[in-house]
Amino acid sequence: MPAIAVIEDDAPTSNQLRAWIESAAPGARIDQWFTRDDAEAAIARERYDVIVLDIELGRERHAGVALINAINKQHGTPVLVVSAMPATIYRSIMKALDAWDYLQKTTFSESDFVDTFLEILREAKRQQSQPEPEAAHVDELQLDPLWQGTPTWRGQRINLPLTAQRILATLHQRRGQIVSYDELYLVVKSGRNRDNVRKHISTIRDAFRDIEPTFDAIENVPMRGFRWVDVAVEIPRNKK
Repeated sequence: MPAIAVIEDDAPTSNQLRAWIESAAPGARIDQWFTRDDAEAAIARERYDVIVLDIELGRERHAGVALINAINKQHGTPVLVVSAMPATIYRSIMKALDAWDYLQKTTFSESDFVDTFLEILREAKRQQSQPEPEAAHVDELQLDPLWQGTPTWRGQRINLPLTAQRILATLHQRRGQIVSYDELYLVVKSGRNRDNVRKHISTIRDAFRDIEPTFDAIENVPMRGFRWVDVAVEIPRNKK
């Protein structure tokens, strides 16, 4: 089961976050830390799947920044920042520190937190289970630039709505590069927000996995956007 750390100095808030995580990931091991020193010691000895932390701990206004730097040096564990600091200022700072996402206290609901947390947890599991086979990188996605034909993956039709096709085409055209949320908004006619883009990405992944359950070519890039990565295909070894 996943191991989660909640680093928050306010006990009621910490317990609320713990309850939400327990409801979203039953059976998860959840450690709660209330000070920077205890959290740093835990990060040094434990390997967590996801860490949820506040920026301000006690009298240390930017303790969370130091903790994220320590996390990146140790294991690079995905971090979800939950803080009262204004998102307009601190989101870009957390992005520069490679935090996964930033939620400003009092401005999000339980469902917002759970959806974001589960997305991070899925990505963490994907990274941990990613195989490293002897492989060649091939591209077997076919798209119709005029949007008149259905896209195909390894010869099989992919059933996608038009907006999802546009997002897929944008990722594929920029394969290997990060495509930001702002760039993806340009191909989304309505609902230009992160949650809507993530729903389209989920639709795309599900459509591919209907064909190939192990499909894993669309990578989440924390707080930045998404990237189409080369697909590894195993090369048969010559029999002797």
